[in-house]
Amino acid sequence: MIFGSDRNRLRRHFLDAWRKRQSGEPLEPLEALIADVVTQHPEYHALLESEESLERDFTPEEGQANPFLHMGMHISLAEQITTDRPAGIRELHRRIGVACGSPHEAEHRMMECLGLILWEAQRQNRPPDEKAYLECLKKLL
Repeated sequence: MIFGSDRNRLRRHFLDAWRKRQSGEPLEPLEALIADVVTQHPEYHALLESEESLERDFTPEEGQANPFLHMGMHISLAEQITTDRPAGIRELHRRIGVACGSPHEAEHRMMECLGLILWEAQRQNRPPDEKAYLECLKKLL
C-alpha cells in the first residue's frame, strides 16, 4: 500500500501534491501522478484546496462519491496499466478506451471491476482474484 492506512495522511498527499502542482514546485514521481489525476478532475479542485477535506466523511447519503477513493482508484489503475499487472490489463485498458472514447472514461468503467474484486477479496479475507478481475474487464468490451 503506497500510503498506508492513515486516512488523513493519504488525503494530505493529495492536498500537498495539488498545492505543489499549482505553485509550480517540483514534484516527486508519485506526487506528479497524484497531481495528474487531480488535474483530470476539476470538480475536486476546490475540495483539495481546503484543509477541511482532511476530516470530512463522504457518505452515500450525501449523494457524492468519495473523491479520495475515486482518485485513489485512478492511481491504482495507472500503476496496474504501467506495470501490466495483472498481465494483459494494459491492452484491455487500451481497447476499453477505444470503445468508450477516452482512456479516462475507460478507467471510470474499469473501476467497477476493481471495486468489485477488492470488495470480494476483503469479504473473503484473501488476495484479489486477478483472473476474475481480467474476466470482468473483458466484459466491458
